[in-house]
Amino acid sequence: MRKWVKKLLISFGILLLILLAANFGLNVWLKTQLPDYIRKNTDYKVSYKTLDVDLGSGNIFAAGITVNAKDPQNTNIIGLQGTIDTLKISRFGIFDAIFNKRISSTDLLLAKPNLNISLAQPADRKTGKKKNPVLFENIRINKGTINIFKYTKQKFLSVRQLDLFVENLQMTEDLVEDKLPVAFDRYNIKGKDFFFRPNNVYAITINEINTTEAQMSVKNLKLIPLLSFEQFKRFYPQKPKLFELSIPQMDFKDVVLSKNKISLTHADFQNPVLTVYNTGVKPKKADKKLNFEVNLENIKLINAGVQINKPDGSTLLSAKTLNLKVNQLKFDKVTAEEVIPVGYEDFQFSGKDIEYSNHQSFKAENIALTPKSGEIRNLTLFPGAPAAGKGSMDLKNGHIAFNINQFEFVDKKLNLDIKDLLVENVSGTIKTGAGAPKKKSGPGIINSVIVRKMSLKNSDLVYDKGMQPLAFHDLNATVNTIEIAPKPNNEGLSFKVKDYFLTTRNFAYKTQFYHLNAGLLKLNKNKVQINDFAMKPLVSRAQFIKMIPVERDLYDIKVSQITAGGNWDLFSNNKSINASNVTVLNADANIFRSKIPNDDPKVKPLYSRLLRSIKIPLTVNNLDLKNSVLIYEEDTPESAGPGKLTFSNFNMNVKNLNSAKTKGKPTKVDIRINCSFMNLAPLSVNWNFDVADHNDGFAISGKTSNLPANGINPFIRPYLHVTATSGTIQEMLFNFKGNPSGLHGTFNLKHKDLKIAVLDKHNHEKKGMLTAVANLFIRSDSGRFPEAVAVENVERDPTKSFFNLFWKGIEQGLKKTLIGKNIDKTEKTVKSAVSSVKDAKQTVKDIKQELKGNKEAPKPEEEKKEKKGFLKNVFRKKEKTETE
Repeated sequence: MRKWVKKLLISFGILLLILLAANFGLNVWLKTQLPDYIRKNTDYKVSYKTLDVDLGSGNIFAAGITVNAKDPQNTNIIGLQGTIDTLKISRFGIFDAIFNKRISSTDLLLAKPNLNISLAQPADRKTGKKKNPVLFENIRINKGTINIFKYTKQKFLSVRQLDLFVENLQMTEDLVEDKLPVAFDRYNIKGKDFFFRPNNVYAITINEINTTEAQMSVKNLKLIPLLSFEQFKRFYPQKPKLFELSIPQMDFKDVVLSKNKISLTHADFQNPVLTVYNTGVKPKKADKKLNFEVNLENIKLINAGVQINKPDGSTLLSAKTLNLKVNQLKFDKVTAEEVIPVGYEDFQFSGKDIEYSNHQSFKAENIALTPKSGEIRNLTLFPGAPAAGKGSMDLKNGHIAFNINQFEFVDKKLNLDIKDLLVENVSGTIKTGAGAPKKKSGPGIINSVIVRKMSLKNSDLVYDKGMQPLAFHDLNATVNTIEIAPKPNNEGLSFKVKDYFLTTRNFAYKTQFYHLNAGLLKLNKNKVQINDFAMKPLVSRAQFIKMIPVERDLYDIKVSQITAGGNWDLFSNNKSINASNVTVLNADANIFRSKIPNDDPKVKPLYSRLLRSIKIPLTVNNLDLKNSVLIYEEDTPESAGPGKLTFSNFNMNVKNLNSAKTKGKPTKVDIRINCSFMNLAPLSVNWNFDVADHNDGFAISGKTSNLPANGINPFIRPYLHVTATSGTIQEMLFNFKGNPSGLHGTFNLKHKDLKIAVLDKHNHEKKGMLTAVANLFIRSDSGRFPEAVAVENVERDPTKSFFNLFWKGIEQGLKKTLIGKNIDKTEKTVKSAVSSVKDAKQTVKDIKQELKGNKEAPKPEEEKKEKKGFLKNVFRKKEKTETE
């Protein structure tokens, strides 16, 4: 054998003997001196029954161990107190323990430990140094009883009958405050009576935990508030919510707790009940961003119950049965910045008996949602706590269903694409509020919302705005392609509708004075049809007069049918109406006006200005009113009943009705009217004006013929106390032009045998003397070819309507034709004659009164002579006036 081999073997032998001697010596020293060494050089006192140490491997085995901290009040170290039946340590760092005073090991086995552990005070954040680290990569605990306390001696964590295996365990109070209280890579755990108190507000208890093949089962987990709600509000006035949670059964697998990361799969939470108490405090934005990452795969929430309370203790939201299934739920610092702070691949949600109670409350019998569809059955909306100025809904809905093409948030902006939305069997009332006008706002979170098809079926709705209900019965509507997007200047949202179709029966609308209804209403973007329209007063004429502060018309209208064709945009920000034709059939309209209320002092614009004031582009190429009746009635304080004008067989055609807001289109409006005046004579009228003319000029001309004079008695008799007893208006022509200041033109009247009678104030008895005087001054015949008279300087009262101005022109023409050109002098003569008649009557009465005592009275012959003399005097004045 070579010498160097022999020397090498001898060296190894000597080294082995040295190691064996050292190991034997170390074991002897550890058994006799280690407890004393630990007591002198560490903060703990340790005793044991047996101890074996392998110096080479660093493995330690000990039994019957008792450990205590020398100073239980020292919060700078981890406090230990208790017993361990068996301790096995693999690869114990002896060098670190002796020279660096750091306990470290790759594996630790504790059999039947009964330990009270006090965590060290948190590390100095400025230096980042931990004060007494204890490092164990892998831990096994068999049948242990562990109680962990914070450095304040407050219980932090406890468990009984603990069987635990974890890899790379980390547990210090630093992690409690910044990240997780416990972190590990792999686990296997069983135990009972778990208790965890993360802070002074909550405690978490678990009756039992079992793990089998990475499947963990947790029974009766509870999150328990340690304070009453009143105490919580008093001691934590800035916190917005207090929670209470109970989960009878929870199962999951593949749990990973690593630093700031939590992940698990196939988690089932059965029959959980969550209660949230709101304090009413607005939550503050977190100064520090959350640094947790949560990954949950295949999560199920089964038969969950939720109740959220208001600050006064009443219920805000409750749900008895909720079911949720989520695939790949994720929460991290990226998702935390989004509008919806969690990410998911897919989910299924369903719930029963969900109720929300606030100013506007709702209750849903069933709800089902997925990322691509949703369905709600038997939804009820009802008013909750009253709120000043806010509207409310009192509705019942049988079924809502929708399908979604896209739902996502990009840069905190919503992109929503709904394939279709169905709403069925809605009934109830929507009331608007009377609050202050809304301020202009931006588009909010909306970037793009598209509803490609929306259908409303078999519904009965009432829209009530300020006690003016609008009712839709048997309402069916379809709207295609609704687009909502920010306006170009980001001042609000734009709203566009591509196409729509609406039908409703027994449509009704109620205002202060009227009830409007229609048997049928059909509407789309190209056609309108209204059947059996009626506008009926809700009050009598006498009541109406008492209710209005100033003069106002009272309408009573019936229309057989209204149709319109063309195209219009009523929903977007660029609203417009462009109708090719509008037809109104068989209208029956009664207009009543009383002169008893005060005059309305407001300026009445002419129709051209009214049309110009319409804010949207409006064009109606052709408007036809056919086979209609128009009745106008008017009374005065002195009238015995209203005067009445009747226009029957009324037909009107309007060309180019517009608002002068469409470039390139004509703005002149032409109106032609043909009707029967007082059911006796034909009347035709041509009327035109230019809406774009800011001078508001107009022209109106017309003709009537063969009108019996007594045909106008229903209008003049009640309040003029005059009737036409005979004669015919063979032809009347008028041709006027005007503007807001007044009108001028020509008037021509051909009449024959015209006589009138003056009545008493009750319109019963004829006043013979006044009738004779009046007929003396009226031209009973115009001749075969009467000349037209000039109508001049007819001033308009700006507080009166256009038709008041028009009537003034007719009135001046009649005066000039029937009385003469010197109207003023003639009127003076008539007044003088009437006054003379009154004086004569009074003289006769006085004479009769004086002669009563003498029983003498003037003879009838003397009275006749007196009257004849008076009439001769009147004739002389009349002839003198005509000569002048």
